[in-house]
Amino acid sequence: MVSPTGNPEAMIATLGVEPQVVTIALDSLIKQGKYINEVTVLYTDHPAILEALAILEGEFKGTVYSGVTFHAKAISTTHGPVRDFQSEEELRGLLRTLYTEIRQARQKKRPLHLCISGGRKVMGVMAMTVAQLLFGPDDRVWYLITEGWKPGAGRHLHANGRVQTRLIPVPVLRWQEAGTLMQAVTELDDPREMLAWYHRLTKRAEEKRQGEFIKHWLTPAERRVTKLACRGFDNATIAARLEKQEQTVANQLRNVYEKLREWLGFPDYNVDRSVLIARFAPYFTMMEPKEMEHADS
Repeated sequence: MVSPTGNPEAMIATLGVEPQVVTIALDSLIKQGKYINEVTVLYTDHPAILEALAILEGEFKGTVYSGVTFHAKAISTTHGPVRDFQSEEELRGLLRTLYTEIRQARQKKRPLHLCISGGRKVMGVMAMTVAQLLFGPDDRVWYLITEGWKPGAGRHLHANGRVQTRLIPVPVLRWQEAGTLMQAVTELDDPREMLAWYHRLTKRAEEKRQGEFIKHWLTPAERRVTKLACRGFDNATIAARLEKQEQTVANQLRNVYEKLREWLGFPDYNVDRSVLIARFAPYFTMMEPKEMEHADS
């Protein structure tokens, strides 16, 4: 098994009750010319899953995958192995296991192939989340599609003429493109720290976007009425404070709603005062008074 470049690559797969999902995916990658010399499967402590794991371990001990190192990593919490995902703690254990294994594989500086076909659907969802955060440009996510086979049918660890298989690449929107910011993420050991960092980053990005709408989409007069509306004042009170006619305030807010609707990408719901307040009341609360005075000028 030698790739065109001769460089080794790794594969991580989520495991369900069908071990052939792992072997057929691996066979497909090898057929593509990938030099996979290390395979890691992530599994739960369920009897049916453990049976599938035993079958895989036996296959990798044989001659079919000579030269391929096989690892099995149990998904666990501080209380021990996870049997199924029925609590928030068990999902945190899944996230931590995926994050740790993918991060460690990425640190070896070689292409990583992540197969998300096996196991519970939530395993694939969580795996995609981690892939978006940690993957580089040479890493891939795969999903195996089988035609002509149903669960419970005769088990074949390798594809045959009776079953058609396709290994489909799954697009990943990689945060790795963020450069130095992503370098900080990959150095975090705890996925909870990573998620907290992510929330801070997205919050700052949203605040910046909101600021652009207020400062560049609205006129100075529209900014003033928007600020007061987001503070909970009705049109009559806004008119009195700004020494305007109430109808003028209503007209200005109507213009603001139209601009907000465009800014939101023309959603299929009604963009009105409640949407404006929900979107921008927190923004105005956080703004420094001097910055707001500058925005109003």
